[in-house]
Amino acid sequence: MLIPLPISKTTYWHRSLNPKKLVDVGFSSLPPNTPMARYVKLLKLPNEPTMKGLREMRKSDVKVVHQLLNTYLSKFEVHLHFSEGEVEHFLLPRAGVVDSFVVENPETKEITDFMSFYHLPSSILKHEVHKTLNVAYCYYNVATSVKMEELIKNLLILANQKKFDVFNALDILENENILKELKFGIGDGNLHYYLYNWRIPEQKPSQVGIVLV
Repeated sequence: MLIPLPISKTTYWHRSLNPKKLVDVGFSSLPPNTPMARYVKLLKLPNEPTMKGLREMRKSDVKVVHQLLNTYLSKFEVHLHFSEGEVEHFLLPRAGVVDSFVVENPETKEITDFMSFYHLPSSILKHEVHKTLNVAYCYYNVATSVKMEELIKNLLILANQKKFDVFNALDILENENILKELKFGIGDGNLHYYLYNWRIPEQKPSQVGIVLV
């Protein structure tokens, strides 16, 4: 029996949103010679998003998000082609499952950008205070009016507003170019991508346009 090699090996990166809790439960540790107050200040995000026209995605946005997303993903060697029904099913906001947002130009009412993250909380065992780690995972994002770095920064602000403790992202799509600038730390977890019954050359993470959930 021949086990195929993965088509890509990707890595998780983590952005602390609630560093005090993350250190307290052992998810992360303080950098050497860094007091907690300084560490919290270093990772502090603005209280409000900085992009004008940013709002939660609505059902009426599905058609334009579908177009934006498929156009963007077509740049990557390995990607999905979403139908409108799949965009509605997978990306419309659902409490406790996924949060999605669009940027609507205040003057033209054109939707120019899209961003999203999904929820995957973890149980914290044997801790007297904390029982759940609230984790947000970077999902699909499309930036046309701003740089991707600014888009993801606003997504971090939104996740922080919703009281998530940490924001995780894979080094796929354009993520690798912006993770360090946004104060993500590289993790020790990898995610391998396989294609059943296909043999293709190994792809760099930046050539992968599929977010595995």
